[in-house]
Amino acid sequence: MHIEDIFADRSTTISFEFFPPKTEAASEALYSTIAELEHYKPSFVSVTYGAGGSTRELTHDLVVRLKENTSLDPIPHLTCVCHGESDIQEILDRYAEAGVSNILALGGDPPRDLERYRKEDDAFQHAADLVKFIKNHKGHSDSRGFGIGVAGFPEGHPGTPNRIREMDYLKAKVDEGADYIVTQLFFSNHDFLDFRDRCELAGITIPIIAGIMPITSKSGMVRMADLAAGARFPARLLKALERATDEDSVEKVGIHYATEQCLDLLENDVSGIHFYTLNKSRATREIYASLGLKDTDGLG
Repeated sequence: MHIEDIFADRSTTISFEFFPPKTEAASEALYSTIAELEHYKPSFVSVTYGAGGSTRELTHDLVVRLKENTSLDPIPHLTCVCHGESDIQEILDRYAEAGVSNILALGGDPPRDLERYRKEDDAFQHAADLVKFIKNHKGHSDSRGFGIGVAGFPEGHPGTPNRIREMDYLKAKVDEGADYIVTQLFFSNHDFLDFRDRCELAGITIPIIAGIMPITSKSGMVRMADLAAGARFPARLLKALERATDEDSVEKVGIHYATEQCLDLLENDVSGIHFYTLNKSRATREIYASLGLKDTDGLG
């Protein structure tokens, strides 16, 4: 379903993110998670794309498998890094042929082998360039072409310290044809609501989906800080985690905190909530139960 239709059909979308597994054991674990979460009828699910396109085929294979063998509506990530126009054209053609309706267009992370990577060799220097190319793609069965999502950063883009210029870059992606924004994970709803207000001031009126990642372990929290450069952990959350005596208690604190975030976001008329699942289902399922979202196809 085109993302425009998804938003038209639901006052608030609920969605999940997965990453493509690299081993058979990881694949089986993921498909077990998918079976558990498919029951909740999310508005859509997204599938990540490794740095420099390192999971290109894995991403494609998972997206197609979800499309063909489940009731889920998959949205693949696609990045600028290490791609020429012909690469992106081929990927888009394959997704169009498979009946995929939407793409999440991202700037992307550089590959680990920085010595060999040169950004100037990328056909698309900015996510806005990639959005424009996807928007102009021909051959999709839907006359509107692909629905296009882009990233937003409530706490600020790590590569753009100037917050005013950051909004200009986001507006450029919207002007080139983005249909919705999904944010990086955050732990302070104030940051998200302020970001949403600044988007409105910048003339950005497309739906903004809030990215939520429940903390399930202290080591995982450290990894989150690395993945989401600059992620802020409010003192209230840190104090609650400090009181946790074991990993089970840490997970309970993380789930409780994320549930409170979601309740507050819903009260503030958020367009959608996107759960970063890390290919696990327990935390998301417990939040669903607490929010009363079981067996719902989004809200509305």
